[in-house]
Amino acid sequence: MQLSFWELKNWFTNVDFTIVGSGIVGLHCALELREKFPLAKILILEKGALPQGASTKNAGFACFGSVSEILDDLNSHSEDEVIQLVQKRWNGLQLLRKRIGDKVLDLKPFGGYELFLKDDKSMYEECLQKLPFVNEMLKPLFKNDVFSKEIDRFAFQGIQEYVLFNPYEAQIDTGNMMQELLRTASNQNILILNQQTVTSYIDKNNAVEVVLDNFSFSTRKLLFATNGFANELTKGEVKPARAQVLITKPIPDLDIKGTFHLDKGYYYFRNFEDRILLGGGRNLDFEGETTTELAQTEIIQNKLEQLLKEVILPKHTFEIEHRWSGIMGVGNHKNPIVKRLSENVYCGVRLGGMGVAIGSLIGKELADLID
Repeated sequence: MQLSFWELKNWFTNVDFTIVGSGIVGLHCALELREKFPLAKILILEKGALPQGASTKNAGFACFGSVSEILDDLNSHSEDEVIQLVQKRWNGLQLLRKRIGDKVLDLKPFGGYELFLKDDKSMYEECLQKLPFVNEMLKPLFKNDVFSKEIDRFAFQGIQEYVLFNPYEAQIDTGNMMQELLRTASNQNILILNQQTVTSYIDKNNAVEVVLDNFSFSTRKLLFATNGFANELTKGEVKPARAQVLITKPIPDLDIKGTFHLDKGYYYFRNFEDRILLGGGRNLDFEGETTTELAQTEIIQNKLEQLLKEVILPKHTFEIEHRWSGIMGVGNHKNPIVKRLSENVYCGVRLGGMGVAIGSLIGKELADLID
């Protein structure tokens, strides 16, 4: 890349903060830094034409965990840790709503539902049995019971009699969210350069040399907000997790409104207007879905279509309009990693599939590491 004097001067000289990744975390981090340092030169580098991970590719769930997810987390985390995780997710959603506004987010508070397939009887019975315990655990955060047992009113097939309802869950428009964040960053004089891949960096104590494909520049601080692409950066503490998604064409007389979870959150669907958006299936092939390749596989797409036909839309004819995938960042622990890597280098990664909920808060925590 041969740069002109003007390009060097305006984009790559006297850079105070360089953020790698223009997703939810990176943009919130930049906006928080702008509030703290009104005159700083802030540069965001993004390797994709659009945010490359999951920020523009997620399903648009404003959620913080279903009953089966929370119980599953309790198998590997303490009760206090799980409460803190839910608290962070909830606080993150409020921060996101405050920054963007419910109207722009197109936030629809239809509530969330957890369904259980007929052959998932043991998990169903465990969730019903432990429902009072989970509600009691979360009561200090919400002051009320979060989950309640209801009869399915959506005419799903092949599921257990009761669904678990959460009135605090909502839908958002992912595209609106990211466009507004990008617009706000631009209005705050935050520079964003797309299709720029950071290949390496050298922390020189008083500054960081950032190396792109065939060019390098100096920045005072370097902050990574690369989530699912942070495996090497974190020495294996973050693994990529691909999520495959599809959306139907409009369906006449569709009477499904809300966000829906199946199988500990490994499957999830929602209406978008009069369409059904459905994603998940990573649990069918954990090894194959531990990848950063944006693609679909036959085994997962077939399962998603089977769920549509047999469970979600048994009385409707439908056509699939579009399929895509996104890359999440997961690990052995659900707690995000927000830390200093060296004197002038930091990261905020491992959002555990909860980027919409927790991303804004992690962006703020990442910015707060800077004195």
